[in-house]
Amino acid sequence: MPVLDEIEAAIPSLRAYARGLVRDRDAADDLVQDTLESAVAHAGQWRGDGALRGWLYRILLNRFRDGLRRGRAAPVVALVTEPSVPATGDTRLHLAQVHAAMGRLPEDQRAALLLVAMEGMTIAEAASALGIAQGTLASRLGRAREALRQMTGHDQDNRPRKGNAT
Repeated sequence: MPVLDEIEAAIPSLRAYARGLVRDRDAADDLVQDTLESAVAHAGQWRGDGALRGWLYRILLNRFRDGLRRGRAAPVVALVTEPSVPATGDTRLHLAQVHAAMGRLPEDQRAALLLVAMEGMTIAEAASALGIAQGTLASRLGRAREALRQMTGHDQDNRPRKGNAT
């Protein structure tokens, strides 16, 4: 598949990832636009090692970080997928808690979690996209998941124990 066709095929997932990094739909679309412009302008520089998709995510993440440094993008996260089943009151409350907690994660942990949990990348793919070692990615994922459990009150110590009556 030609590079430009692969870039075009990646647009929906780039858009979802960008919406996971920034709350505003227009800002996410601008981020994807910047990413695509850079990718097309530098398509000849892609070495062909690894997946093109990972290279595109790396460009997008770098653009996002550049925006943070310039103060353009707020480091928040948005839920970008619709649940397959209508949410109950408890489910909505839990999703709101997770949403707020993800917004409080450090940017490196949030970026790793979004690639693996929302985009479905493997550890190897996400590590390549972020330009880090797989062990580093695994550590960030572990810290992010633990922080989410603690921030949402679902850590090990708060889980109900079997056999305990309340």
